[in-house]
Amino acid sequence: MVETYSEPFYNDLDATRIHALALLVRGAKDRRSALHTLNLATIGGDGAPRIRTVVNRGFDQQTRSLRFHTDARAPKLAELRADSRASAHLYDARAKIQLRLETRATIHADDGLREEAWAATRDFSRICYRVVPTPADVVSDPASIAFTAGDDPQEGAENFVAVTLKIEVMEWLYL
Repeated sequence: MVETYSEPFYNDLDATRIHALALLVRGAKDRRSALHTLNLATIGGDGAPRIRTVVNRGFDQQTRSLRFHTDARAPKLAELRADSRASAHLYDARAKIQLRLETRATIHADDGLREEAWAATRDFSRICYRVVPTPADVVSDPASIAFTAGDDPQEGAENFVAVTLKIEVMEWLYL
């Protein structure tokens, strides 16, 4: 006997896809959503996988593209420039839903999407792009970390990059 579940998307592939895409949209809009953050895996320069957590800043259902922001000095950008393939993993423990995404990254370092994303970034988030050590630098003393000084709201913008991940393959799993 095949077990069926009460939610319609559990037993209907089209409904599952629609539900999964809606979860990604909600994850971008609701910071309390389990899909607000995702684990992003890239291929390092030595061929080894690299994984980190990034924030889902936007999801476009039409293009099936998820957006995150990062520092231009972060190693993940060099990795994505060398090989645009990336995998993303998102998990909602309460709903028991896992999404695994195979994607292609596009780096937006000097275009309108980057400018629009920077303009929508809050001042307290912009501070991250003013940190003096570059991302992945080894820090021997956390108290030594400094930020560039200034009152210019554009300070740090040169280190801000938007990245879109176009979904090529999506796996949905009810755990």
